Amino acid sequence: MIVYLSRTLEAYVKKAARRMPVLLVTGARQVGKTTLLRRAAARGRAYVTLDDPLVLRLAREDPALFMQRFSPPLLIDEIQYAPGLLPHIKMAVDRERKPGLFWLTGSQHFHLMKGVSESLAGRVGIIRLLGLSRRELLRQAREAQPFLPLPALIRRRLGTAGNLGLEALFELIWRGSLPSIALDRKADWQLFYGSYVQTYLQRDVRDLARVGDETAFLRFLRAAAARTAQLLNLSDLARDADTAPNTAKHWLSILQASGVVYLLEPWHTNVTKRMVKAAKLYFLDTGLCAYLTGWTTPRTLEAGAMSGAMLETWTVNELLKSYWHNGLEAPFYYYRDRDAREIDLLIVRDNILYPLEIKKSAMPSREDVRHFQALGRLKAPAGPGGIICLAQDVLPLTPAAHTIPVAAL
Repeated sequence: MIVYLSRTLEAYVKKAARRMPVLLVTGARQVGKTTLLRRAAARGRAYVTLDDPLVLRLAREDPALFMQRFSPPLLIDEIQYAPGLLPHIKMAVDRERKPGLFWLTGSQHFHLMKGVSESLAGRVGIIRLLGLSRRELLRQAREAQPFLPLPALIRRRLGTAGNLGLEALFELIWRGSLPSIALDRKADWQLFYGSYVQTYLQRDVRDLARVGDETAFLRFLRAAAARTAQLLNLSDLARDADTAPNTAKHWLSILQASGVVYLLEPWHTNVTKRMVKAAKLYFLDTGLCAYLTGWTTPRTLEAGAMSGAMLETWTVNELLKSYWHNGLEAPFYYYRDRDAREIDLLIVRDNILYPLEIKKSAMPSREDVRHFQALGRLKAPAGPGGIICLAQDVLPLTPAAHTIPVAAL
């Protein structure tokens, strides 16, 4: 039996529901959207899922009758299957003018946004949910705060982090963060992710893109997974997936829309220039990424060629969760200049740049943070930074950079 673990987002859901008439939680399939909202819902909130064919038919063919049959406060699951409900939800909201009337879940963030922006502008709070964070797995959901590489904060986080050795770390990375697999050690990992991919192919992708050749799309998925934590080159991705560049671009937008991948944009003081540079690609579940790239055990993953990229992917995921699960935008970028100096991650808060490197090493050196000096040429001030690594303690590398044990995440 899988137990329920509290989610960091619960507090923000309740806060947002007291202010907004409509709440929309988006994210990939099986990250726990429905469970989260049903857990947070007070008695009296009805629940209806559009996975039910009969209910879906009513919602699509006669949304007005649907709204009469299911009155607020109401939780509607998988709203993307019946976007025609959104104008009727707007009318109900404008008529009743109360917070917390409708809670919605959707697996396709981008697919929903056009209808939401047209119908529910100013009436809806949009929240993104990922899989379980490490802090949630440690039953510290309420204590999980947005991450900043401040030494005092890192030491405080380490005090409640427990041990996280190399073997345990790669077990976390390999297993992934989807609750059904993360909380059930007896679950068949291969069967779970095989079924997950097939369900995703058969339902979400067909709805969004009408993919005719499932084999070609699976080949594309695997090629994309092999590029996690790398700069995105659509031409190379299309070539390796044996598909047209325009098709690859469209399919990648579907992965992003469905909460499967995250694109990390480059930092530049000129926003226009920032947008024309290549993004970095990250899968949003390391278990799915490991499955697609053929790593069948945590040990082979840790010893394999992708171990550094998978550690970086997992780290970026944990940092994203620390922001998104507190209802905040993640102000994340990477840095790369004309001299090929790179910084894995920049956290930008209050116009201060906090640089981070991510490295699979227990003994990082000053050389690993040498590119932090490049930030001195930028207009924004730089705060303390560090290297997230396998070290056990917070130790200074330079006056402005220190080691950050991965256990502090």
